[in-house]
Amino acid sequence: MFDFSLSQILASAVILLVAFPAHELAHALTADYFGDDTPRLQGRLTLNPLAHLDLFGSLLLLVAGFGWAKPVQVNPYILAQRSKSAPAIVALAGPVTNFFLGILGAIPLWLGIVPLPAGDLNKLSLFMFLYFFAFINFILFFFNLIPLFPLDGEKVLFQFAGPELQRRLMKFRTYQFIPLLIILWVLPRFGIPVIDWLVFNPAIRLINLFGG
Repeated sequence: MFDFSLSQILASAVILLVAFPAHELAHALTADYFGDDTPRLQGRLTLNPLAHLDLFGSLLLLVAGFGWAKPVQVNPYILAQRSKSAPAIVALAGPVTNFFLGILGAIPLWLGIVPLPAGDLNKLSLFMFLYFFAFINFILFFFNLIPLFPLDGEKVLFQFAGPELQRRLMKFRTYQFIPLLIILWVLPRFGIPVIDWLVFNPAIRLINLFGG
């Protein structure tokens, strides 16, 4: 799926410098809109990559095609005072940004503005750069919607869950990254490719739909 071509490497670099900061800025701006100044006080209302990048999440993107930036901290109690659905909207703002960045990258391919290069597809080309840029953003969109801590999908699920499910989700949070790591690396080794079902296959369908 990933060939580590020059086009993919360049697209991944742009994801780190543009898409990751845009994802976190979307969280920060949305929280700020709902009256939570925590991101503003922590200097997260910026597109400066240095304010957002996480070392491990960045390395994971380069080697696996998905990853994360440093999460924007918010105060859910302040958000909920403004609107009951505000915490979920803040959580969704990041993945939705990746979705629209993916669409933005795929539109020139869909319209045929950028032709498929002849010859070796591993060579650097605008077509393959836009293809990987869109594809990785679609991957990030679906990856962040997985309802496991610390991803955005878990925050959305928590907001709309009943008390019993919220208690269970809080218990899962005590395990930090372990449940997520299990579906990323343990289950595939036993022939249960959950990450393919939840992330890669939907992303492939989207890039095929919008990018041809």
